[in-house]
Amino acid sequence: MAQSTRSKQTKQTENIVLNHLQPQALELEEAVLGALMIEQDAYIEVSDILKAESFYDHRHRVIYSAVTSLYISQRPIDILTVTEQLKSTGQLEEAGGAVYIAMLAGKVTSSAHIEYHAQIIAQKAIAREIISYSGELQAKAFDSTTDVSELLQEAEGQLFQITHRNVKKDFSSIDSVLADAMTRIKTAASRAKGMSGLASGFKALDDVTSGWQKSDLIILAARPAMGKTAFALSMAKNIAVNNNTPVAVFSLEMSNVQLVNRLISSVCEIPGHKLRDGRLAPYEWNILDQKVSALQNAPIYLDDTPSLSITEFRSKAFRLKSEHDIQLIIIDYLQLMNASGIKFGNRQEEISTISRNLKAIAKELDIPIIALSQLNRSVDSREGGYEGKRPQLNDLRESGAIEQDADIVCFIHRPEYYKIYEDPQHNDLHGVAEIIIAKHRNGGVGDVRLAFRSELALFDNLGAQSIQSRVNQPQQPTDDKKEEDLENDPLGANTHPLMDI
Repeated sequence: MAQSTRSKQTKQTENIVLNHLQPQALELEEAVLGALMIEQDAYIEVSDILKAESFYDHRHRVIYSAVTSLYISQRPIDILTVTEQLKSTGQLEEAGGAVYIAMLAGKVTSSAHIEYHAQIIAQKAIAREIISYSGELQAKAFDSTTDVSELLQEAEGQLFQITHRNVKKDFSSIDSVLADAMTRIKTAASRAKGMSGLASGFKALDDVTSGWQKSDLIILAARPAMGKTAFALSMAKNIAVNNNTPVAVFSLEMSNVQLVNRLISSVCEIPGHKLRDGRLAPYEWNILDQKVSALQNAPIYLDDTPSLSITEFRSKAFRLKSEHDIQLIIIDYLQLMNASGIKFGNRQEEISTISRNLKAIAKELDIPIIALSQLNRSVDSREGGYEGKRPQLNDLRESGAIEQDADIVCFIHRPEYYKIYEDPQHNDLHGVAEIIIAKHRNGGVGDVRLAFRSELALFDNLGAQSIQSRVNQPQQPTDDKKEEDLENDPLGANTHPLMDI
């Protein structure tokens, strides 16, 4: 039955495509191949524009592949070497024979305009690719058994792949980039303590990172119940409410209403269960009325689409950037995303594709993206007391590509959760959460200690002395002392990040 359906779809696709002449530029293909065989350096001009599949004529694909092989092996490219290369691979007749190759070289006298000709060929190839897939898409759409939602996801994924395979970015000379670099340096100098990125609201963390930097992919990972969502939403609140900077939050696990309830809980310092029950004391109602107004006009944009695909995310992120100029995106959490429309051998490959595309999107939008991530169970099963329970990079769940693609990898660790109440230096760990910066592509790593009030799931600053910078060494903690509340907090004292775990 499945075979019959596929055959029917293929036949329909062929009918759709064959009714029209495919986009092609055979004369330009001949001219480009001829130019490649008469001028040694011509290949350099087209190598990043064309690939073998860009050519419409199969003979031309075979010849271009031979030219590419010669270039890679650093051998001369001319009529004779191309002919010999095709002979050695048994493809000479497939390429049209020696006479045809000689004819191609005789069609041109120079490589003038070869780059322009190559661009036209590439555009025709993209058009054919779109036509081919749209034909398949139409055939599937005509099939009444096709799930339309899945078809839309597949279409988005395929078009996303076509775009990224064919869109090239030009080089930039240093003088065109230098002005932007100098502007960023001056901006950093004008801020307190060289804060060049978006401040998280946690002083010790910002001292290490200088804020979340543009185009960075930040992975915030932890085991369940450590407070990933709480910590991420805390930063969203600090950035959007305290600094009026637009932030987008993609929640694949919780609804928008649940997220807002946690934000209200954060702002008002009212336990989440009281908000859910509506059993507030009169003074709590007064606090609610007074402080919740700070959220009403905050530039926070929420999306609770479940099983969000990377293609859906990309289109929504670009629209948010265009319409609201968002400066930070938070994803909760990475492992719940999918790469719908793309086939993978296993889940690790899919996660690798997602993390790689998240980094690409961060670069394209020129904003930081914070993706929450799960850790595997090895943390819980590991022995070794205080040091043994600290998360490590190899604890990242499902793919080592996450570590590779990320600019910063942070772990949330609460020793108290594992009934560890004292570190090796005998510092009290009751109510302490550690933010472990395990990877920092453009800076140092370090450990940051924050206060954690379990009754409210509230993260707060301990003090500037709670950070210990380190490189490939365990943290050497100092005494924890309570810091004054964040300055200029429009929500009042002790109203720092709070979320239910």
